[in-house]
Amino acid sequence: MALIHPVILCGGSGTRLWPSSRKSFPKQFSNLVGDKSLYQQTLTRLSGPAFGGPMVLTHADFRFIAREQAEAIGLMDARIVLEPVGRDTAPAILVAALMNEKNPDDLLLIAPSDHLIERPDAFVKAIEIGATAAASGKLVTFGITPDTPETGYGYLELGEQPAPGQASDLVRFVEKPDAKRAAEMLDSGRHLWNAGIFLFRVRDILEAFQAHAPDMIAPCRDAIEQGGDDLGFLRLDPKSYENVRAQSIDYAVMEKSSGISVVPVEAGWSDLGSWASLHGALVQADDGVLCDGDVTAIDCENSVLRSEDPNVHLVGLGLKNIVAVATRDAVLVADMAKSQQVKQVVQTLRAQKAPQADDYPQFHRPWGWYETLCISDRFQVKRIMVRPGGILSLQSHVHRSEHWVVVAGTARVTVGDKVQLLGENESVYIPLGAVHRMENPGKVPMYLIEVQTGAYLGEDDIQRFEDVYDRD
Repeated sequence: MALIHPVILCGGSGTRLWPSSRKSFPKQFSNLVGDKSLYQQTLTRLSGPAFGGPMVLTHADFRFIAREQAEAIGLMDARIVLEPVGRDTAPAILVAALMNEKNPDDLLLIAPSDHLIERPDAFVKAIEIGATAAASGKLVTFGITPDTPETGYGYLELGEQPAPGQASDLVRFVEKPDAKRAAEMLDSGRHLWNAGIFLFRVRDILEAFQAHAPDMIAPCRDAIEQGGDDLGFLRLDPKSYENVRAQSIDYAVMEKSSGISVVPVEAGWSDLGSWASLHGALVQADDGVLCDGDVTAIDCENSVLRSEDPNVHLVGLGLKNIVAVATRDAVLVADMAKSQQVKQVVQTLRAQKAPQADDYPQFHRPWGWYETLCISDRFQVKRIMVRPGGILSLQSHVHRSEHWVVVAGTARVTVGDKVQLLGENESVYIPLGAVHRMENPGKVPMYLIEVQTGAYLGEDDIQRFEDVYDRD
């Protein structure tokens, strides 16, 4: 059987898991479950003898995070394609198929990057069943055996109860139901949750697009052909890709196609689409309390307590059906039953122009990351991490001067014509207007404290003269 080529869709924002997931650092890159991100867990379970190298489609803002996290788990052959704008799943899948057009019999496995699957072996077995159907020309989708009358998922209706280990014919896709209809579908035994995971040959999905969404093909092809290499990434042409209409693969192709096969999956699946679903997937304590991080629960029931900051100890006392999540810059306290509405919190914060709506406390850059420890009218204190080999741009500032104090590792610092090495507990002053640069020549991460002073401290007060990452 041909190799299965994973196509990882990695562009969601996960606002229902605010404040842990935000626009600048969405949930797929967070360690919500275990010591690997959901994206890394996805890459790990879709590797091995049955799989070829993965293709990852993500937004340009996440390109360095996606590559860094893939390489951190030893995956060096991930091909990362950058979408200039989000266009939902149909254009992203079409791009992947067009990029594999010369190998029409290859199998493409389309998988979201932010799902939890507790039993990867069972999931891979389901994929192998689906591969047999896909190799015969079927478009295959995967359905999760439901255990509750869930109203937050779409469903797949089958003609009869699915047989274990076999693919079944799809009757139709069902939109998210109300509670009564969800209970009826659960009782019928003929409905599965729609997981948004697909498997098909390149030739078959391209024929489906030609039949049902032909207008998408030309602009997607142009986006590939007029795009180009960008530091090892394939950057799709923005003008061409913006001309593609935004639509999901379900609406554009799958719901209009016939002869679709469904493979049932029982692998401990969850889309982790809300704090309630995270709680349902992970809670093991008899009292139903999920504790994560530096937390203490006293006389609590059926609740989530999570602290992401080691300096913030979260204590729950007498809580029942409550979600309490603390990060360094924001705290969420919500009724568990309202967890699907957390995205409304984000909308409200955006309307208030609160930076916590979208900005994660730790800002990731291609060279490492930084976080603000303290900010006032005329000064700001940051902690900066530069990974081995990381190089900040050669730059200057119009409105601020800076002090750098190295607290771990070694920094090579350029100020004007002077280049010097600084070790732990050594510092340097960057006068206002001075051309400067910092890099890590060592083999371990370098940390420093930066103190900025001046009339304006915004991140846009940077004039770049040279940048190895080709940023504007």
